[in-house]
Amino acid sequence: MHYDRRGEGEPLLLLHGGMGIGDDWRHVFASDPPGHSVIVPDLRGHGRSTSPPQEFTFKACAEDVRALLEHLRIDRIKAIGMSMGAKTLLHVATARPNVVSAMVLVSATPYLPVPLRAAAAQFTQEALERLTDGERASLRARHVHGDEQIAALYEMTRGFATSYEDLAFTPPQLGTISARTLIVHGDRDPLYPVELALELYRAIPQSALWVVPYGTHGPIFGPLAESFRAAALAHLSKI
Repeated sequence: MHYDRRGEGEPLLLLHGGMGIGDDWRHVFASDPPGHSVIVPDLRGHGRSTSPPQEFTFKACAEDVRALLEHLRIDRIKAIGMSMGAKTLLHVATARPNVVSAMVLVSATPYLPVPLRAAAAQFTQEALERLTDGERASLRARHVHGDEQIAALYEMTRGFATSYEDLAFTPPQLGTISARTLIVHGDRDPLYPVELALELYRAIPQSALWVVPYGTHGPIFGPLAESFRAAALAHLSKI
């Protein structure tokens, strides 16, 4: 598992989205948040991390994160997760509530809804073969272990279409989360309807909800980055 650790201060874990890499956070935080020791991994099978032979699960990603924190001798952490990273944090925060003191969940979901399943089903071998040279080169530059890794990422994504047990959080399970939680969701998210953010907000005890007007999936990049940075860091620093 590849990771970067930078800076001094309170540990802050940043978890990227599916098909992304840890360096994607540079588009949100041009410089690392002051006062934090920032920990930025590439999740399993992504970027510079290797892909284990077993089937991909978000729960396994959460176990990777637990192992990383144990390796770094970190008992308690604050965290931001985007999409896949947010799902991973839900597993961490429900399995080990004492580990996460505060977190920000961007484009999170308690379960995989129909729109996501339909989109995931399109990640076929045929779709992979139809990639342009430019698209393939972009993927190779980000995921450095070659075409086999890229094919595995397509297989991972296609598997979400028929995955039902890995991500199936009930309100009682979400109610065990002790971390102060900010839920950030675009009201135009084509994969996860905004109603799912409301489900998380109603179930997680110490939660706040920010619905981004006209925001799509992952509404934290480009012109939205500045307001997200301010809101996320204010939430994480709140006593």
